[in-house]
Amino acid sequence: MRAVRIHSYNAPLEATTLPDVSPGPREVKVSIAACGICHSDAHYRSGFGATPLPRTPGHEIAGVVSEAGDEVSDVRVGDRVAIHYLVSCGVCRGCTESGEQFCETGEMIGKHRDGGYADSIVIPATNAIPIPPNVSFEAAAIMMCSTATAYHALRLAQVGTGTRLAILGFGGLGVSAFHLAKFLGAASITVIDVIPEKLRAAEALGARDSDAFDVAIDFTGRADVIASAFRRLAPGGCLVLVALSEETLPLNPYRDILGKERRLIGCSDHLREELFDLMRFAANGDIDVSPAISRRVGLEAHAIDAVLDELDRGTGALRTVIER
Repeated sequence: MRAVRIHSYNAPLEATTLPDVSPGPREVKVSIAACGICHSDAHYRSGFGATPLPRTPGHEIAGVVSEAGDEVSDVRVGDRVAIHYLVSCGVCRGCTESGEQFCETGEMIGKHRDGGYADSIVIPATNAIPIPPNVSFEAAAIMMCSTATAYHALRLAQVGTGTRLAILGFGGLGVSAFHLAKFLGAASITVIDVIPEKLRAAEALGARDSDAFDVAIDFTGRADVIASAFRRLAPGGCLVLVALSEETLPLNPYRDILGKERRLIGCSDHLREELFDLMRFAANGDIDVSPAISRRVGLEAHAIDAVLDELDRGTGALRTVIER
């Protein structure tokens, strides 16, 4: 099986051949048709989060079930599926009280487990999410992270009818957040980015600047951008942190937070149940994330590295997908 892997931090990815693996009794094997390239993959390549090496990255995955374990009954060979990247036990205190993102033994596909920069992958059958017939593999793949995490952030902030929203960073997650917010009834959407092409794309979709907003969602990880947006929140507003960052936020506890009753919320991944919502939205035509896919590459180390390098530098492209 072909795979593209991280073998050393801050080094180019390497193409390799791995042994084919058969699924266990409660697992399925998926032949990968599409895998999105997320900025998180660039962070893992640089050593953020101490990703165990060697590792095959990629957590936005969709394909066709090619094998199923003996005890699997609800997923069949030939099914079109996308892959929920959080592997959790479902029974620990973290899972039952807080959500599968906080599982005591949880693992993330593409970080703690090998991911989608490969020809195939073996996963727990419960992580296979059915793809509606009218949804493409590419769209389903990016919905597993960029759309799902954006949706979770919008839900945490209770974005709905009449909300004035600001989106900080207009990459794959930002575009998904824009389409979802429109569907949820946001009154206005402000997009903040430093790349002119992305601002023009946002304006074409209907973005407009606002003096103040009720909710801001950060996909940049930049402390200066976050602090500036936080100070533009209306009283009682909230800002949701999504992007991976360890920068210190220059906020005044009294002037910026307490005095205006503003809130700062963290967003960690998403929930499995939210993926079914998204598939239903896409099947019904309520959202279409395919415009977020601006480029396609093959399963080649140098091509994927080039995309990750661009994401680190800043790029006008939105989402790049590895296709077979």
